[in-house]
Amino acid sequence: MKVKVISRSSDDFTRERSQDLQIFARPFIGAMDGHIDAVSCMAKNPSQLKEIFSGSMDGDIRLWDLASRRTVCQFPGHQGAVRGLSVSTDGSTLVSCGIDSTIRLWNVHAATSMDSSDSAKKTVEAASVYVWKNAFWACDHQWDGEHFATVGAAVDIWNHNRSQPINSFEWGTDTVISVKFSPGDPNLLATSASDRSITLYDLRMASPVGKMIMMTKTNSLSWNPMEPINFTAANEDGNCYSYDYRNLSEAKCVHRDHVSAVMDIDYSPTGREFVTGSYDRTVRLFQFNGGHSKEIYHTKRMQRVFCVKFTGDGSYVISGSDDTNLRLWKAKAAEQLGVILPRERKKHEYHEAIKKRYRHLPEVKRIARHRHLPKPIFKASALMRVMSDAKKRKDDRRKAHSAPGSITTQPLRKRRIIKQVE
Repeated sequence: MKVKVISRSSDDFTRERSQDLQIFARPFIGAMDGHIDAVSCMAKNPSQLKEIFSGSMDGDIRLWDLASRRTVCQFPGHQGAVRGLSVSTDGSTLVSCGIDSTIRLWNVHAATSMDSSDSAKKTVEAASVYVWKNAFWACDHQWDGEHFATVGAAVDIWNHNRSQPINSFEWGTDTVISVKFSPGDPNLLATSASDRSITLYDLRMASPVGKMIMMTKTNSLSWNPMEPINFTAANEDGNCYSYDYRNLSEAKCVHRDHVSAVMDIDYSPTGREFVTGSYDRTVRLFQFNGGHSKEIYHTKRMQRVFCVKFTGDGSYVISGSDDTNLRLWKAKAAEQLGVILPRERKKHEYHEAIKKRYRHLPEVKRIARHRHLPKPIFKASALMRVMSDAKKRKDDRRKAHSAPGSITTQPLRKRRIIKQVE
């Protein structure tokens, strides 16, 4: 008796290529090495999808081609760590600043038009060099305009054609460590300082707009490009806080999961998610309104992550870490690379619809939420959870044994804010 059966190999649907290991998601694409010191900052070219600029602690600036994962050219000149990189909206000018108290403007078109042979030795000379009296910690260019801002001892506004700042803002004496222009209003910018403050400035006004002081320092900021009234702050306590700049007295959402300081943050062009890089050597992806991360990326060799960026099309994520490497990741961990046929696309859409329909079932929810964590991260998360539960029990007992109304419990969205200064 003959029995006909339908069978299939698990290799066909768990691997992208025949040489790959049997795993369901392969977010890591490749590493780009070339720097000889830690990668401290990155900037993407708004006019080119496959170009990314990176600066390192030894003063080296490189332009990378993401398609080939190779260095296109180098921009030598800085004598110390490069702390800030930014590209103009038309993609023609790169602005860099560092702890050597200089600002350098570079012609991007001159770099990209050079011969592609022997790209590792190609160098570009700075078009302009501005020397100032203080070291710089970050810079950012207007989304629509020819001004850019640098921060350090003060917030300085510069023009491409002037060697002196056209405007300066000061509020307090502490060092300002990050700055970001709003995508909706070219005159509005947000900064964070080492005195744990987040400050809003308007170029049309002589004084700052508002200021908020938190319990811990904010390392970086990022505006939501689709909702320009909202921005998210990467904090030293391992959390990210989303705010509406019209009301800084309360966070709209608290994004938790990192077990150490969050060093950098960047929004996707769609505004629906953002990526964070942390001192705990992991990269995480969050929904713009999600309290917990939906993905965690890590490798054994990756060290402390200092900078992260989404690509211009939102399909990939780039991270720069202390081990001198840039790493390229898929924004969707299980997304198939290469050309996808119409039947394959329909199959993927059908699978996504099935997962969305049955996401409430415990078995499906457990599989969707589970992520493999490195052992140090797993242990640190468990310890933080125990400490949080113990603190909550202590607060509940104190409140239960006190006079009614004498102790009020504030939510985490308000608890981390010390005061708001107008």
